Amino acid sequence: MGDPSVALPRGADPAERTRVLSRAHDAFTRDGRVEPPVRAVIAKSWRRCARARVSPECAPRVDMAEAELRSYRDQHPLARVMPLFRDLVGAFAAHGAHLLAVCDARGTLLWVEGEPGTIRRADRLGFVPGAHWSETAMGTNAPGTAVALGEPVQVFGAEHFNRRVHPWTCAAAPVRDPLTGALLGAVDITGGDGLAHPHSLAFVRAVARAAEAQPALREPAAPGQDTLTALGRDEALLVSGGREIPLGRRHSEIVALLAHHPEGLSGEELALALYEDEAVASVTLRAEISRLRRLWGARNLLSRPYRAAFALEADFTAVTRHLAAGAVPAALSRYPGPLLPSSTAPGITRLRRRIEDQARAAVIARADRRLLADWVCSPWGADDPEVWRALAGALPAEDRPAALALVRSLDRELSAVPTTPRGRARR
Repeated sequence: MGDPSVALPRGADPAERTRVLSRAHDAFTRDGRVEPPVRAVIAKSWRRCARARVSPECAPRVDMAEAELRSYRDQHPLARVMPLFRDLVGAFAAHGAHLLAVCDARGTLLWVEGEPGTIRRADRLGFVPGAHWSETAMGTNAPGTAVALGEPVQVFGAEHFNRRVHPWTCAAAPVRDPLTGALLGAVDITGGDGLAHPHSLAFVRAVARAAEAQPALREPAAPGQDTLTALGRDEALLVSGGREIPLGRRHSEIVALLAHHPEGLSGEELALALYEDEAVASVTLRAEISRLRRLWGARNLLSRPYRAAFALEADFTAVTRHLAAGAVPAALSRYPGPLLPSSTAPGITRLRRRIEDQARAAVIARADRRLLADWVCSPWGADDPEVWRALAGALPAEDRPAALALVRSLDRELSAVPTTPRGRARR
């Protein structure tokens, strides 16, 4: 039995495989039926594309103008390992008339490099830096599907959901932050039928692992700067002086609040932000601070008021900076989910709601159906009727009824849910 991760079984004729897959693709786009020999990973991706209302004829859209893209990718962690990608993939790509492509965690292409003739073909396709190639934008494709799954993937010819991409074959592997495990993006090699070979998938997987092992990817963001990763996770990770410090829930809340208030918080202010019960004794807070000092280092946490002694950069502050600058795609690429989602600390609840509301408002105002589709396809946005309503308005007329039906269903559900005293539905 063949390897299901490999697009073209050993000994298979690429031309015949293309004909069979093209018929299967037509059957799926016509009536939603998956026929052999479509692999399970591809069938699941096609179904995700159908749920996201992706058209098999869609064209890519450039999310970032040149100046915004240049600034964004210069600051992106994967910029630190681009020399490695060029060394390992660049020569191979140029020799085989292939392309090296690197995307961020949202599927936005940051770099596309390779043999000039292949670059020109890719330009005509819209496979260019700044273009959004997530599954929800362009359907099944190696870089977009790799970041959707968080796993390496190979896509051959008519396995691509978009018919415009059927002449191409690609293999991509995700790259993760070695300190936090967060998805940074994917490295991809794109070209012709020859890339359907099992070696290309193994090769790009090895390149991703080599990047994750690079010291450059493990460096702190800046000398003397501690970093906090708290979005999309119940317990934050603090990196201080190159040392990883996993934080418990209460310490995650404290450090997140201090990152949000670099000027510091008095003991009373911090207690009010942390505890739902205002009668909690100050000795409880002092005990938590004492334990945090032992973890973080006494010189890193000052008192009167409580504050970080050195620059503390949180992932959520990067998101809010991008939103304030109007760089919505860049902001969403750094937003893996709500801030400390399980926390009920009043200060964290308010901050989480503020960040999420800012992001939602920016996505709705942008009226980009790809950004809207990314939001409603996320775990935190799937039941958001306001964004679904905006998506319905951005869709072609023939695709609106299904989205509007879901909006009506969500409205009915929410009207039946008790609200909190603040008027928000309980979930």
